[in-house]
Amino acid sequence: MADSRRWVMLGIGTAAQTAGTLYLYGLPFLLPALRRATGLPLWELGLLVACPSLGMVLALIGWGVVADRRGERLVIGLGLTGGAAFLAAAAHAAGPTLFVLLTLAGAAGSAVYAASGRVVTGWFAPGERGLAMGIRQTSQPLGVAAASAALPVLADSGGGPRLALLAAAAVCALTGIVAALLLVDGPRPGTGAAPAAASSDGAGSAGTGTGGARVPSPYRSPTLWRVHGASALLVVAQFVVGAYALDYLVTERGWPVRTAGPLIAGAQLVAAATRVLAGRWSDRSTQRLRPLRIIAAGTAAALGALAVAEALHAPPAAPLLLVALVATVSWHGVAYAAVADVAPASWAGRATSAQTVLQNVAATATPPLFGLAVAGLGFGPGFAVAALFPLAAVAVLHGLTVDARPPTRPPVGRPDRPARA
Repeated sequence: MADSRRWVMLGIGTAAQTAGTLYLYGLPFLLPALRRATGLPLWELGLLVACPSLGMVLALIGWGVVADRRGERLVIGLGLTGGAAFLAAAAHAAGPTLFVLLTLAGAAGSAVYAASGRVVTGWFAPGERGLAMGIRQTSQPLGVAAASAALPVLADSGGGPRLALLAAAAVCALTGIVAALLLVDGPRPGTGAAPAAASSDGAGSAGTGTGGARVPSPYRSPTLWRVHGASALLVVAQFVVGAYALDYLVTERGWPVRTAGPLIAGAQLVAAATRVLAGRWSDRSTQRLRPLRIIAAGTAAALGALAVAEALHAPPAAPLLLVALVATVSWHGVAYAAVADVAPASWAGRATSAQTVLQNVAATATPPLFGLAVAGLGFGPGFAVAALFPLAAVAVLHGLTVDARPPTRPPVGRPDRPARA
């Protein structure tokens, strides 16, 4: 029987990543409050909310190496508690110091993205990883939903952005402590454990294969690079919509914050469900990337429809924005499962970190650049340009195949002992 602990470990990893997402991707929901508190122009505010993503870019690969060598529990515990400390300091900072502290908070909190990917590859077999990665990737829409519902309300209640940042820091600190106490590192091949998640690639730990043979880098093949590149293109569309959804509804459509925030939160909950469904779809598909190409094409169509509606000042623009919110985030579990299928087990932390790093390069650049585009062209043309990026992702993935391998059947009995003949 498969080790049932894997679902508990997945839950802890997902909760940890959700807590980090509160500020790693939730700061855009403080844009209206930050406008009032700082008086900065929109492009500088876009740069401010991108600081955590910049920190992720700088630190993720390093965290991935540590996770591969020292395990997930240490990395998640240190990362979340360290991120909470920097975030609490940022709540009392201003000027350039605020930018620096938010970047450091992103660098520390990015540990959960490196380590929670190892939780999945360590505890789940290949044919289950689409579902498991889909569940793990619900952390982003769930975290963003919580941020959109809570952070603007906290900032509007009289405490300003400071109260919202302190609340996010408290959640991260508590979750980091819980993960450090309860999380169990995923078993590694060659360490005396052979869990249900033992990878069929035969890779060992710390860069070696079974029996000590060194596993070659998966980056000698273009497959991972193309998956990473397509994912980065899809992230541009995601952050165009996600970073400016609240600001667009409040400043362009005249919606009150207390109405827009919960609606965006509801869209994110729907998005969380679509990530799980998309991951399961990819598990059942003979080719992992076919669902990803279909989702990318649908994302381009949703953004194109939103651009047309906004250009015409049509009433459906706001509902279409919510549709685009769901479409632009539904693909993550499929892409991460493809990375896990291609990369050997001993490269899992580094490969998932590289996936997230390249996504966050795009995520860091998108908010300030889109802010400049909106200032010069307006939201309609900006959404139209954003629709080109998922179309480019379809082109990058064209002809690329990654088998969605069936799950291995572990022996019945204790996971660390072979079945009797």
